[in-house]
Amino acid sequence: MLSGQLVGSLFSMAGRVCVSRGSARSGAIGPVEAAIRTKLEQALNPEVLELRNESGGHAVPPGSETHFRVAVVSSRFEGLSPLQRHRLVHAALSEELAGPVHALAIQARTPAQWRESPQLDTSPPCLGGSKKTRGTP
Repeated sequence: MLSGQLVGSLFSMAGRVCVSRGSARSGAIGPVEAAIRTKLEQALNPEVLELRNESGGHAVPPGSETHFRVAVVSSRFEGLSPLQRHRLVHAALSEELAGPVHALAIQARTPAQWRESPQLDTSPPCLGGSKKTRGTP
């Protein structure tokens, strides 16, 4: 079941599902988000790829593409540790991570793991650039 605001389209081709979810303020998929999607599809051949631009919830200018959350479900992750899975994602997105992307939250799961919990996690609220910790004035 899909939750949250769908910003992009839902595509289903040969059993694969790809969903774009943006922040509540955005209405279009930007070039960085499109590049992330393309590179992950090519590198990992995912069964499910959910991508959310969370930049609008951070202290960045409107329309920014700096903070993302991604769920990648791929049989390529079978037998790999979480660290090895994240390294595959980082390798595919090395250009974006060296440039425009400031933060990337990754859920890298096998198809069996996704069937157990088929949802994209949510990020905690941004604390801003002040380095404050939760619960301090």
